[in-house]
Amino acid sequence: MNDPAGAAGRRRHGGLDPVMMMLAAMALAILLTWIIPSGEHRRVSDKENAPVIAGTYRELPKPITADALIPGEATKGTARPVSPAAIVTAIPAGLKKSAPLIFMILALGGMFGVMRSTGAIDAGIRRLIELSGGRPIVLVPVLMLAFSAGSTFLGMISEYLLLIPVIIALAESLGRSRMFGFAIVTLAAKVGYLASVTSPVALLIAQPIVNVPVFSGLGLRFAIWVGFLAIAMLFVLREGRLVGQPEAIEHQHLSPRHLAVLLIGAGTLALLVVGSLSWDWDDTEFTALFVAAAAAIVLTGKIRPAAGAHLFVEGMKTMMLAALLVGMGRAVEVILRDGQILDTIIEAVSQQIHGLPPVIVAPIVMVVEMFLTLLIPSTSAKAALSIPVLGPIAASAGVSGQTTVLAFLLGNGLVNMLAPTSGMLLAYLAAAEIPYGRWFRFALPLFALFTLLSVAALMVAVMIGY
Repeated sequence: MNDPAGAAGRRRHGGLDPVMMMLAAMALAILLTWIIPSGEHRRVSDKENAPVIAGTYRELPKPITADALIPGEATKGTARPVSPAAIVTAIPAGLKKSAPLIFMILALGGMFGVMRSTGAIDAGIRRLIELSGGRPIVLVPVLMLAFSAGSTFLGMISEYLLLIPVIIALAESLGRSRMFGFAIVTLAAKVGYLASVTSPVALLIAQPIVNVPVFSGLGLRFAIWVGFLAIAMLFVLREGRLVGQPEAIEHQHLSPRHLAVLLIGAGTLALLVVGSLSWDWDDTEFTALFVAAAAAIVLTGKIRPAAGAHLFVEGMKTMMLAALLVGMGRAVEVILRDGQILDTIIEAVSQQIHGLPPVIVAPIVMVVEMFLTLLIPSTSAKAALSIPVLGPIAASAGVSGQTTVLAFLLGNGLVNMLAPTSGMLLAYLAAAEIPYGRWFRFALPLFALFTLLSVAALMVAVMIGY
């Protein structure tokens, strides 16, 4: 059986290094703060991601002097370009802001390291292959439907980091490529997040801003989800050609110990969902849950405590790159906020779309959100920044609040499939040990098709009065 996590130390050449990509994105963000005028909207509160108040934009004076090369903060009522020194200072700031998520990712890796050592994952994969007869035509739709449902109904994204090595191991056992296994998880999750039928992550923030009931309008979003997911399934099956010798299908008996470990894993996933929806759990509670689950697996698997601790630390090491990339992605946002240019970009775009016909405005709002997603991967932060400004402009052109939210969801979801500034996407790729360039080439045709279909869906939404 192949190692589910891959060879941790293996280097893959010929691809873009994700850390260098993030450093390049940070350097570009710093440069933009020297080029684009700074400005600000008033907010409804002093919180960082508080919604802006439309119509309150004002440009801030930003003198370009030699002093700006020295790290520092602007005085109240003014702005300053971000010092080139931010290429290093923004990284710890981004890590600090992302600390709860980073600790969760590390604990997730630790739990997986302990679970893998029991052999339960390998046994479960062999049992799954036996039940499906090793046929991708059976496995792909079932797995992608399950993963995408968790994403579109519950907003699950980071939780799937745990499953990427498992599904890649499953793919390699079937004689398929690593990309095949990676795409099963990633495309399913991204399509689900794109549609966000009832995802609380996006809808709890976006819909109240435009004064529509939370979770309303789910019929059209559900139709988009079903259609896009079906296309994604066909796209993944096309990648399912044999690249190696499949393992022989043999009867696999799950031992009571293996079954108990797998049930602990399933119970952990169930608690993630229930805790998030019913008990307002966030990354801090999820981290504690993964630590507790690892301890339960140590006891169930009859692993010596010292060995269990070692396995947990080794599992954490496999997620170090993923955790770093999440923090560096947040560092890009830190730079743009410090330079106070995000509000300027939003205000400039809103002025350009004013007065255009609604069937054109809705797709333009989506394109704007696509651009913003390159700058701000955070869905909640982007909603609080853009929708209060773009919503009234779109409404004045005859685009409903519901359609504006749909444009936001589609633009956000599309770019997160490919964005080199998305820390979570790069974390997925790091967990799978797949170069970004290879993923970009693989997913680009599907991204282009989904973009065209999204434009069509928005035009239809306007015409039917959605």
